Amino acid sequence: MQAKIQRLLPFFTLALLFVALTIATPHFLTKVNLSSVARQTAVINMMALGMTPVIISGGIDISVGSILAIAGLFGAMAIKSGQPIPVALAIGIGTGFLCGTLNGLFITQLRISPFIVTLGTLGIYRGIALVVSKGLPVHEIPASFSYLGAGTLLGIPVSLWTLAACAILMHFVLENTKLGRYTFAIGSNESAAYYAGVPIKFHLTSVYAITGILTGLAGMIEASRLMTGQPTAGQGYELQAIAAVVIGGGSLRGGEGSVAGTLVGAFIIGLLSNGSDLLGVNPYWQQVIIGAVIIAAVGFDELRKRKLSTA
Repeated sequence: MQAKIQRLLPFFTLALLFVALTIATPHFLTKVNLSSVARQTAVINMMALGMTPVIISGGIDISVGSILAIAGLFGAMAIKSGQPIPVALAIGIGTGFLCGTLNGLFITQLRISPFIVTLGTLGIYRGIALVVSKGLPVHEIPASFSYLGAGTLLGIPVSLWTLAACAILMHFVLENTKLGRYTFAIGSNESAAYYAGVPIKFHLTSVYAITGILTGLAGMIEASRLMTGQPTAGQGYELQAIAAVVIGGGSLRGGEGSVAGTLVGAFIIGLLSNGSDLLGVNPYWQQVIIGAVIIAAVGFDELRKRKLSTA
């Protein structure tokens, strides 16, 4: 019963926050504002989706902000050079895939901690983006590219449709494929998974590659939303992506997490940010709030596990 309550807690929190903001400000429950929230949170949601299997596997990726920047930059450069938008999308997503795969290979082949590897690649990918662009953003992008980040389909933001499709696919992978089952097994007990015959290196590399793909797509959505390829984009986004997974019930020890929980966690962060703006709260306090929420979520998870271990 207690475990069920914990799984539902993020959903109750989101509903309570939604009601509280509706009462606190008349500007919250409007079509314009809710559409803006959906667009603004789509990027973090996409990154958090990719972070979900990584955290379930017992790992972490703090390079995703840099991957977002380099993927969006390369995609924007491709569009500016005259490439069709689908080709540019493929370049951006492919860049994310390459970066994520390299992270996975460094972790599995060199047997280095995921935190250390992605801390290093955070600087490497950001540095490459700055060197290639000479520190300057890419402008003069065709207006048609804005459809991905700012367009609507049937009255709903295209970025939200894209997010929904990716979420459904990720849920299917985690719940109905060997990769999903093995990801949970590795995160729960890597040694037991190894002795059970699970190909640890292949599946961990695959998990980081998937994270790269979704982050690359998020980078293209961000570039489309801003209509520029920014080599400095995504700074601090890794914190929000990790926070979304943790708030949604994922455990930094591995073995726990879900797509639905991650999405709820990301929307909680998005509503906190939006509500703070509407209520005139200093934006610097938003970082304090998010940090406090992470500590509270992890602390709650640790207390629950201690109770279970002593029961």
